[in-house]
Amino acid sequence: MTCTEEYKEHIEYTFHAFCKVVIRNAMCTAVRTRNRKYKREISLEYLTEEKYHPLGTNDKCFQAPEPDEEYILNLCGDTVVLNNGLLVQALSRLPVEKQEMLYLSFYRRISQEKIGKLYGHSCSATGRRIRKSIQRLYEEMEKMAYEE
Repeated sequence: MTCTEEYKEHIEYTFHAFCKVVIRNAMCTAVRTRNRKYKREISLEYLTEEKYHPLGTNDKCFQAPEPDEEYILNLCGDTVVLNNGLLVQALSRLPVEKQEMLYLSFYRRISQEKIGKLYGHSCSATGRRIRKSIQRLYEEMEKMAYEE
């Protein structure tokens, strides 16, 4: 089957028309999406005119955190200085072995296998103890933050 020049030209024009339709539809979709987005957004002018919730740099989220007191801990013969009082209190509620495991894992970057050998546990048991200790730290810190 041979293609004539007229047929090739017809295919080319048809393809160009198809491409134009696809591009036009994509443009319409983009415009609709942008318009829907603008309808959902609240203008900054409206927010700044609001009497009860003015925007400003006095908000707590814009302020730099003030440095807390420095707390000194002795773990595994090393002195650790922490700035977060809640963390220090939560750490002090953990058993010494778990405090040391967390210190070795996160500050000294010692593998769980080596930590397990130091304390006579398997690698998986050490990993589980570290995860449970982190979970308990998180829960203790939430309790203390809620109490304040």
